[in-house]
Amino acid sequence: MAYILVRHGVESFDEWKRRFDDHDDVRVESGQQSYQLYRTDSDPSDVVMMFEFDTMANARSFAESDDQREKMAEAGVQGEPEIEYLEQITAKTGTPPSA
Repeated sequence: MAYILVRHGVESFDEWKRRFDDHDDVRVESGQQSYQLYRTDSDPSDVVMMFEFDTMANARSFAESDDQREKMAEAGVQGEPEIEYLEQITAKTGTPPSA
């Protein structure tokens, strides 16, 4: 799987989140498998997102599209987003059993 890690500030979290939710169908059609959203503890307008995509090509195509840049501007994204493309090497989930 391919991942995109994005961090950016937003003018209004509530407005940004509404527009983010409205854009979900487009992300899914572009190959998004899942996502996680976070806000930093120090600034609730600082948003961090992790997206899982089916392929790295689809992840890059989506993130670098003119449509995505327009949607981000309309949603009140402040400044240039930090974007990293990641390939998962390994993962562990769950809690180990107690001794």
